[in-house]
Amino acid sequence: MKFSKMADGLQTSPIILLAAEINEMIQRGEKVYNLTIGDFNPQVFPIPRELEDEIVAAYRAGQTNYPGAVGLPNLREAVSNFIKQYGQLDYPPEQILISCGARPLIYSAYRALVDPGDKVIFPAPSWNNDFYTHLSSGKAVMVETRPENYFMPTPEDLKPHLQDAALLALCSPQNPTGTVFGKEGLEEICDLVLEENRSRGPHRKPLYVVFDQIYWLLTFGETRHYNPVSVRPEMKDYTIFIDGMSKAFAGTGVRVGWGFAPADVLGKMRTIIAHMGAWAPRAEQLASGNYLKNTAAVERYLIQFRSDIQKRLEGFYQGFMALKEKGHRVDAIEPQAAIYLTVQLDLRGRTAPGGKKLNSNAEVHRYILDEAKVGLVPFAHFGASEDSTWYRLSVGTCRLDEAPEIMHNLETALDKLDS
Repeated sequence: MKFSKMADGLQTSPIILLAAEINEMIQRGEKVYNLTIGDFNPQVFPIPRELEDEIVAAYRAGQTNYPGAVGLPNLREAVSNFIKQYGQLDYPPEQILISCGARPLIYSAYRALVDPGDKVIFPAPSWNNDFYTHLSSGKAVMVETRPENYFMPTPEDLKPHLQDAALLALCSPQNPTGTVFGKEGLEEICDLVLEENRSRGPHRKPLYVVFDQIYWLLTFGETRHYNPVSVRPEMKDYTIFIDGMSKAFAGTGVRVGWGFAPADVLGKMRTIIAHMGAWAPRAEQLASGNYLKNTAAVERYLIQFRSDIQKRLEGFYQGFMALKEKGHRVDAIEPQAAIYLTVQLDLRGRTAPGGKKLNSNAEVHRYILDEAKVGLVPFAHFGASEDSTWYRLSVGTCRLDEAPEIMHNLETALDKLDS
């Protein structure tokens, strides 16, 4: 059988393979703490009750036919008001596009802007940009980031690659790191994009920024969210925002996402999504629109949700700091945002029980999963170097009382290693 070059070169995400392996372990009766997936346990983090009631009411009212390619008017109006109220972003309903989650929006942006062989720049680690670049036949330019910059790309990292690029893919708060752009750094990146576009003139395709801010409402402590248009209004002509219900409202399975962008770009994205049939269900759209207008309910949910997520992230962070103080070769970055903690397990060269030496990060990862029964995702699965000793820890499926048990398991496994 012959396949297209695109299909032949497309690989299954290693994160999906890891999640499947852990699920098999659980089905065999092993007690594994799965901190790998960027999802929520509905028993721990349910969607807002008011949103659930609206969804049920919409289905009972028979709202089950096609919703239209651009999205229902009540939801686009609600999103327009919501991003203005919470993010000071001024986009009319006509510049809001609805889809079944964020993924079709990202894919449609890539397909609308990237020709075969075009350069697509993105940081490593980051989520799925390598796969979207492959799907659109672009040329991936991965910029490896560093822990001293909280694994966020800097202007100095990006500047050498911007010439002739079609797309710069950024995410803040970032998956997998749970870290954010500072205001000054994002300003400088935007200035580089604006300078590059001025140099191209009116007859060349501009450099666009796909800005994934799906976690933007989940920031903690003194952390503040900044976006390209808020720091440089001129970026409105070049920025495609990706957003939705999935993360801030624990609605990963509700499948309601929205994007906002320059009108001409949004029109092409809409056409692509229409041909894909990647619409959010009509009932969920109506429900989400009604819910977002209920400001009191939204605010009440976000306050509690942020608090619950932060408690878990802080618990794990303090646990890793305690292990570090005891001399273990681990570390973590203090929680900033999203549902992720960046942690380090620098264990190569240590010897496990039975005399097996951990010669690679893959063997370290295997040891932690088998011995501590804790599932983490290596940054290498997000495009970082295989030499990276850093991991994503996700708290979306974790009960608060499980954090001490998980840290105890990790400490026990670390104590078993010989130096």
